[in-house]
Amino acid sequence: MELHTWLLYLIAAIGLSITPGPNSLLAITHGALYGHKLTLFTILGGALGFILLIALSMMGIGALLQTSSQALVLLKWLGGAYLVWLGWQLWKSPAIQFATLSSSEIQQNAQALQLFQNGFLAAISNPKALLFYGAFLPQFMSAQSSLLSQFIIMASTFAIVEILFEYFLARLAHKIRPWLNQTGKKFNRVCACLFAVMGTALPFTK
Repeated sequence: MELHTWLLYLIAAIGLSITPGPNSLLAITHGALYGHKLTLFTILGGALGFILLIALSMMGIGALLQTSSQALVLLKWLGGAYLVWLGWQLWKSPAIQFATLSSSEIQQNAQALQLFQNGFLAAISNPKALLFYGAFLPQFMSAQSSLLSQFIIMASTFAIVEILFEYFLARLAHKIRPWLNQTGKKFNRVCACLFAVMGTALPFTK
């Protein structure tokens, strides 16, 4: 990939990352609840999900979804249902507590695995990102270059941009946690409503 092409792709990746979405919202909520260190597991899970979506798009899945309305509708409903489920879980969760987490290694590993899974599923269940990759990535691809090398460059660039931006959100949320602590359950329910709105609107997007 030529330098000027990569720079254009980098700008596009930054623009997509700063657009509000399920994973950025997860970075904020998990950053407030668990701190920026544990939220890295959420962020890394999301990054892995985005890398997988890029791989699928570059293998032609994006084109398949655009020509198969049934596959697209199914993916949209599954993704929307998962976001609504995340919102419902957050709605039911108790008020934000910032007490130190258990030092037990087993409990900490289980928590990290759950956060990683949440980030991964939030990314992989978003058909909007998959369709974006399917339509946008070919604009930066070259038939004369190795598909593997292009995938490595594009996937790693987007993953790094996404990780840095979401980590910034997580640190910001962690620093303002005294204010969040005062809002208690209201903060949980506002974020829960945002998840529910995204999940409900997702199946109706074109």
